[in-house]
Amino acid sequence: MESGNMRYLAPKTVTEAAQLLADSDGIARVLAGGTDLLVQMKAETIAPDLLVDIKHIPGMREITAEAGGWRIGAAVPGAHISEHAGLKADWPGVVEAAALIGSTQVQGRASIVGNLCNASPAADSVPALVAADARVQITGPKGTRDCAVIEIPVGPGKTTLQRGEIVTAVLLPARTGIGADACLRFIPRTEMDIAVCSAAVNVTLDESGRCSAARVALGAVAPVVLLVEEAADILVGSRLDRATLERLQSVCSKAARPIDDKRGTAEFRREVVGVMARRAARLAAERATAKAGEKA
Repeated sequence: MESGNMRYLAPKTVTEAAQLLADSDGIARVLAGGTDLLVQMKAETIAPDLLVDIKHIPGMREITAEAGGWRIGAAVPGAHISEHAGLKADWPGVVEAAALIGSTQVQGRASIVGNLCNASPAADSVPALVAADARVQITGPKGTRDCAVIEIPVGPGKTTLQRGEIVTAVLLPARTGIGADACLRFIPRTEMDIAVCSAAVNVTLDESGRCSAARVALGAVAPVVLLVEEAADILVGSRLDRATLERLQSVCSKAARPIDDKRGTAEFRREVVGVMARRAARLAAERATAKAGEKA
């Protein structure tokens, strides 16, 4: 099907889709949810020569259990993630982050893979995926490979994906021990705005209630999502008491490298992202403790 100079193709396999992208002479884009791409096309910031629609490829719109964790297909909309009981039980922070993408109507289409590959520093779902240590599966002309989510964006609008490569799924790891995550975002309005800053925290507790493992990720305060290892080190070995969380807040504020723009100053972002990290850590710990109580 053609529209002007643009071609639209809907391949039946991932291999075929990757080859179409690799063989394209002009600008080629993957169409999954399309909630970013179609807006960009309407605004004439991009004019693709080829659209490759992957929604009809088997598995692209499915959530399946895998290796104790979960596989989320590249075209699974946020609304389906929000309704999935297994994901909500294991990764509530990832689910709430996915639910931040757009309006109710947008949720029926928008995917977390599209949110990732758009490579916005303020992408709503990416901090939670990084905190979860999620990986993605990628198919290209040279075959299939896995890659950590944090390695995909390298700057605003830029990724490490090579010509012809498609992210086909997000892979969430199995939960080990007593763990939970949380993701919080600050925006000027109550909904449907771009993040001023965001924070996601993933913790695992031992039987005594001490934190045995943690990951802390910050969004919209640097060109890419920041994984703050020093903040995670502060949590490990603690009971996430007030003094520990205050140290976490300070470290996260110092780690931020924000800019000034119309949504907030750099100074404001540094302050608020620390607060978001502290609150997310407390919420993740509360969720993990509740899980432990359910199992007792």
